[in-house]
Amino acid sequence: MNSSHTKVGRRSILGGLGGFVAASMLPLNPAALESRLRTPKNPDDRRRALRVAHLTDVHIQPERNAVAGLAACLHHAQSLDEKPDLILTGGDHVMDSFDQKLDRTMVQWDLLTKTLKDENSIPIRYCLGNHDIWGWNKARSATRGDEKGWGKTLAMDQLHLAKPYYSFDQRGWHFVVLDSVRTDPHDPNGYVGGLDDEQFDWFKNDLAANSQKPTLLLTHIPILTISVLDTGLQRDGTMKVGGGVLFTDWPRVKGVLNANPQVKTVISGHMHRLDRVDFQGVTHYCNGAVSGNWWKGRHHEAGEGYTVMDLYEDGSVERKYVEFGWKAEKE
Repeated sequence: MNSSHTKVGRRSILGGLGGFVAASMLPLNPAALESRLRTPKNPDDRRRALRVAHLTDVHIQPERNAVAGLAACLHHAQSLDEKPDLILTGGDHVMDSFDQKLDRTMVQWDLLTKTLKDENSIPIRYCLGNHDIWGWNKARSATRGDEKGWGKTLAMDQLHLAKPYYSFDQRGWHFVVLDSVRTDPHDPNGYVGGLDDEQFDWFKNDLAANSQKPTLLLTHIPILTISVLDTGLQRDGTMKVGGGVLFTDWPRVKGVLNANPQVKTVISGHMHRLDRVDFQGVTHYCNGAVSGNWWKGRHHEAGEGYTVMDLYEDGSVERKYVEFGWKAEKE
């Protein structure tokens, strides 16, 4: 998410809150819902499959002591009594490359690479965010669009990703990492949330091929979050949700989730907010930000922090947001 350029790709996708509610009320297959809501008779008998740390919206930069902040977060996660088996990043690894020239972009990526190499020993899986994409705002980045690494390619190279979306298995769980940032069809310098048609087809097929495994979806832009309502109220009393803060193709994505009861949870970043939405058997978590208010302190209810997620063999999930005690530099 962008702390200052709030107009980038934020076209209204729904005319009001009523439209949002109506779009969300399509029926779910009763058998699928029953499968999702079924809980073990004795939760204390559950066996944990693995522990995951979700670090999202790092926004590393040379300024504001951000490098030391990320190092402190990594040290905190590695010093837990039960250290995570895996780190999932949630996008926006760098402060910004969307609007930046290449030299500034590479300074940030070099800082991230060095910090992760020097300060972390836990395996990492990466998810792209809008600020990781180089030069999509051609007007501000002074790019043409044909430069080597332009767009998502540079970030994929830095994070060693063959594709911007992918899936993997670990200890009985299936993980689907989505690329949630699309070009805005109405603004050549902007973006919206959602999946393009190629990724959407892949998403459907991947879930269908892994229907027997409890599944976690990782995305930068939330599929669902209640935090958008804080900023959506208009002067005329209507509620509008921008295309840059939620999936613009929500109805078809919701249909895929409804058809796949093995999907237990969705985790996201982007908003630098903390919330939980339980909808039709899927729990959607928006998991704050390592950088809090872009390394300027707390952002609403979320201080600088990361999320610990315990995933159990029966498909249940426990989530805790952990603030790592960072003190932001004074202005």
